[in-house]
Amino acid sequence: MKHRVVITGMGVVAPNGHGLQEFEAALREGRSGIRFIQELKDLNFACQVGGVPQGVEAIRERYFLPEQLVSMNENIGYAAISAVDAWKDAGFTVPPFDSDEVDWDSGIIVGSGIGGMDTIANIVVPMVTSGKVKRMGSSIVEQVMNSGTSARVGGLLALGNQVTSNSSACSTGNEAIFEGMMRIRLGLAKRMLAGGCEGSSPFIWAGFDAMKVLARKYNDCPEEASRPLSGSAAGFIPGAGGALLLLEDLETAQARGARIYAELLGGNVNCGGHRMGGSMTAPNPEGVKRCVRSAIADAGISSMDVDAINGHLTATFADPYEVRNWAGALDREPDNFPYINSTKSMIGHCLGAAGAVECVAVVLQLHKGFLHPSVNCTDVHPEIESFSKSIPHQALECPDVKIIAKAGFGFGDVNSCLIFKKWEE
Repeated sequence: MKHRVVITGMGVVAPNGHGLQEFEAALREGRSGIRFIQELKDLNFACQVGGVPQGVEAIRERYFLPEQLVSMNENIGYAAISAVDAWKDAGFTVPPFDSDEVDWDSGIIVGSGIGGMDTIANIVVPMVTSGKVKRMGSSIVEQVMNSGTSARVGGLLALGNQVTSNSSACSTGNEAIFEGMMRIRLGLAKRMLAGGCEGSSPFIWAGFDAMKVLARKYNDCPEEASRPLSGSAAGFIPGAGGALLLLEDLETAQARGARIYAELLGGNVNCGGHRMGGSMTAPNPEGVKRCVRSAIADAGISSMDVDAINGHLTATFADPYEVRNWAGALDREPDNFPYINSTKSMIGHCLGAAGAVECVAVVLQLHKGFLHPSVNCTDVHPEIESFSKSIPHQALECPDVKIIAKAGFGFGDVNSCLIFKKWEE
């Protein structure tokens, strides 16, 4: 028996809003969370803007005890806030720490692209090189190990099912959600928190700046810097944040009377094998198309059922290729191509958190019946100008949009695609 999987809770810490209400409002308004960052200028970065969630320290202090904060760096903090929000949003309560009860039916998969680099750079390396290892403290390992994020949240919520972290570059969040879906489908869990997180350290972003893939032309106008689908796109904007979706077995959700946001019909992940144009930094177009087609087949729908696409769309040279790959995968021409938008136009590229934050945007759009704009792309790239009518420049009320495909294509030629459906009783 293949169990159906639905979304019953969500939490998000995004550059343009914390929480579902604030995030939805920002999406509808096309409000950017990208700002000038003085530290990047001081460090001689070519790109001096980024998408960083605001007011997070105050949120952390409201949510967690001082002893918990000691071992909670930025990366873990984004995940922990999102997890608590998603858990409560689904109708559950955070268990007390002195309780012996464990939720054996619930687990978490949450990953990051690079993780606790800020802790490594600011604490581990300086203290080790200065011979102060004994003064480093006992919480360092749990902050820098890749599974520290899922382990921390697992402890906060007393999760007794699978608790693990994944890492697949820009595809991380999507892949975590896919793996959570598969676990529930197989009957191995009733609920799985799934998503991604990423800190905002310049030590995380430096390599991308050195590669010259970050936009450097818009330091004086940050809100205009992220330009997916645009002819004037000049590179992606680094971002940070976190998001988690609570995936749940449909029968379990209905039995407890849970509010259901959407259904996760299916998905797929693959790799292009670094062939046919694929490499560490570029996708094999055949791999992309195979991933999308397999996701559609897994969802049990046809390509014509896809009403909208929330693309990976980073504001690099790859955007026109991505649109054409979608057209090929769906076998749809410009005249019947679905709507396509890019959440990154407002928040930048949140790396390991990107897929998860954008999946929350997808579910909100389905649940509330709207499509958010892709900002900064009135000058649609000339290679995809024929698809212009499919790109919303302002929020659209779309109650008839029933199915949205969400993609993520990451360094390493890795691909992921998820198919979400509007929930209707």
